[in-house]
Amino acid sequence: MEKISKINIINIFLMLLSFCFAFIFPFELFLIVYAVLGPLHYLTEINWLHKKNYFTTQKKDYYVHILILCLISIALFSPLSFYLRKYLATFIFIAFCSSFAMVYFKETKSKIIFNTVAIIISFLLFYLFESKFSIIFSMFLPTLIHVFIFTGIFILVGTLKDKSRSGKLSLVFFIICAVVLLFIPINYNFSVITDQIQNNYHSFEKLNQKIITVFSQFTTSNDVYFSNIGIQVMRFIAFAYTYHYFNWFSKTSIIQWHDTSKFKLIIIVLIWITSIILYFYDYNIGLKWLYILSMAHVFLEFPLNFISILNLKTFFSNNC
Repeated sequence: MEKISKINIINIFLMLLSFCFAFIFPFELFLIVYAVLGPLHYLTEINWLHKKNYFTTQKKDYYVHILILCLISIALFSPLSFYLRKYLATFIFIAFCSSFAMVYFKETKSKIIFNTVAIIISFLLFYLFESKFSIIFSMFLPTLIHVFIFTGIFILVGTLKDKSRSGKLSLVFFIICAVVLLFIPINYNFSVITDQIQNNYHSFEKLNQKIITVFSQFTTSNDVYFSNIGIQVMRFIAFAYTYHYFNWFSKTSIIQWHDTSKFKLIIIVLIWITSIILYFYDYNIGLKWLYILSMAHVFLEFPLNFISILNLKTFFSNNC
């Protein structure tokens, strides 16, 4: 319990650190952590998940995710991208649903039936509600839902499991930091929004714009870079991503994600360094590579997300 409390205190400090940097330099912070901490987080977590068999009921379940990732890679890098890219939300929806099957069902037949139904439903939803469907599954699920909602669920599950005061305090700090950054208008921007920052963040703008539209009735300006609401949204996004990465690296002593062979560590470090170099050398190619790497870790973590949700359901069912 003492170790858990120590980790919780460290995480509260990391939340406050993320909060401060996100408040002062939101755009710069996001671009730096996404390029530097992001790939190291993705690679180390994928390696850890592989050791845990991705928390699925069968060893080869994750092949479904590999297949979908191959389709997404083709959609981004091949001449077929014009035809396949519009189906990104469909691919992600199928990966999300198949992850539930990987956790909930033990028999292969049940998983095949469930996945077949999920594929049919995904295309129906795509053609009936293309815009909203794409926003939820290609924009929000692999980004803010993953880095903020699921991180919050992990903190909540840990708090309910350990029943420690420090755990409850960390959950309170997590919520307060996010609420203050997103909802409290502070009419000052420390960031120097250069043309380079705007060019580098251009690929992420749609996420900001969709969140800003929620506040459109309360503000006169919806500009991503220079409006008060634009800065508030960016601060929230920068905090969510930065703490998501910090939270993972703070768990070394608990989940032992670093406990792996020297060969794997060397491969991880080499890919990490190559990813950073590629990102800064050729931004467009580097961004696509980081997207694939990010999606890989999101997909492969989905089963663990479902397990956490099921644990919450079990806890509340037993205590109601």
